[in-house]
Amino acid sequence: MAGTSPARRIGAPDSKTRARLVDAAEQLLLDEGYAAVTSRRVGAKAGLKPQLVHYYFQSMDDLFTEVFRRRAEENLTRVERILAGGVTLRTLWELNSDPRGTIFSIEFVALAKHHKAIRAEVARYAERYRAAQLRAITAALEASRVPGGQLPPVVALLLMTGLSQVLSLEEALGIEAGHEETVAFVAELMERLETADRSTDGGPP
Repeated sequence: MAGTSPARRIGAPDSKTRARLVDAAEQLLLDEGYAAVTSRRVGAKAGLKPQLVHYYFQSMDDLFTEVFRRRAEENLTRVERILAGGVTLRTLWELNSDPRGTIFSIEFVALAKHHKAIRAEVARYAERYRAAQLRAITAALEASRVPGGQLPPVVALLLMTGLSQVLSLEEALGIEAGHEETVAFVAELMERLETADRSTDGGPP
């Protein structure tokens, strides 16, 4: 049709250059926050011309979405593999206690508040991740003989996730008050539950 601009060409999704740009954007986001992720900074970090960012991505939102989607899919695959091998409450606690994972999530939650497409991507992944963890914590609580009416699995999951993420966030900010006592309490509680499970099954007390 006359007067219609041709669609802008976009670089191949499996390009090594594209992967370098995504790597650079993720590193900037983790080190300096999402506000530092500009085409100029991403290009410099990747050792490439900043114009290449717009060759491979329609917009910066598309770049952010790819950064999130790639890390999210890798993390979900890793979590499902770990949980498939037999899960304990301790396993779930450790999965949620990665400081860099917490920083990544917080940056994208802040970004998602102002970008609808990114918000939808974050929510979609979060629902999948929570479903996988909920199945695992339900099995772990049942193995530890904790009645569902006494501690519903979804409540236990949110308590565990929230606490571990708060600790990771505060640690990143240099806040440590109460951390040692809290971690020790959680470790002792999980040990008691796991010991009760082993004793019931005839294992070592």
